[in-house]
Amino acid sequence: MTSLSDIKIAIVDDEPSIVTMLQMVLRREGFHQLYAASTCAEALDLAVRIVPDIILLDIMLPDGSGLELCSKLREYGNPHIFFLTAKASDLDVLKGFAMGGDDYITKPFNPLEVAARIQARIRRLETEALTASPVKRPNQGVYRFGRFIVNEAEGELIVEGQPVPCAAQVFQLLLHFCKFPGIVFSKTQLYDKVWGINGQGDDSTVMVHIRRIRERIEIDPGNPKLLVTVRGLGYKLVKESQER
Repeated sequence: MTSLSDIKIAIVDDEPSIVTMLQMVLRREGFHQLYAASTCAEALDLAVRIVPDIILLDIMLPDGSGLELCSKLREYGNPHIFFLTAKASDLDVLKGFAMGGDDYITKPFNPLEVAARIQARIRRLETEALTASPVKRPNQGVYRFGRFIVNEAEGELIVEGQPVPCAAQVFQLLLHFCKFPGIVFSKTQLYDKVWGINGQGDDSTVMVHIRRIRERIEIDPGNPKLLVTVRGLGYKLVKESQER
């Protein structure tokens, strides 16, 4: 099991009170390798020097945009990036995920929620490592839904015979639906199953990920026929698949 004290967390925010609050709570939760940056330049320097596992990244920084910084940070390892921002519109969330963010937390936030999300992410990575099969058999975990195929072992989405790029969390959410076709999942259930968080996330996060899936698998994302909304209940993937 990963020791929390070994996890390197970089907090990139130009508000000292937020940085201090997060450091205090995270340290109390068992995280000890905490680093802070208040500008894009400082954040890049941190990424080169320490290669953080987790980055808490504000979108609005004095010398640039956290959105643009996000893609640059990914050049130094593969950190899990949480956006911390007061901008909460669907478009802002979509931009954040498009630039490579993994999760989105709007200000003001409860620092205990941030700690919970980080811990949930670590648990999920540990679970995936434990359950990963060392031997990949042909067609193991291959889900076919007419015009698209999801290959779990290869981490690949194929739409009409062509590979389609898919961010990690988007792929994990689609994979979850593929494993349970025809079953309706609420946003809270999806957070629990995919993000490993018991309903503590922002609804926008799920909605944006659903939209990104539809943009990849639907003929008309605005009029979905595969990943549909069940009003008042949640979402389901229409049961037209055959797993091999």
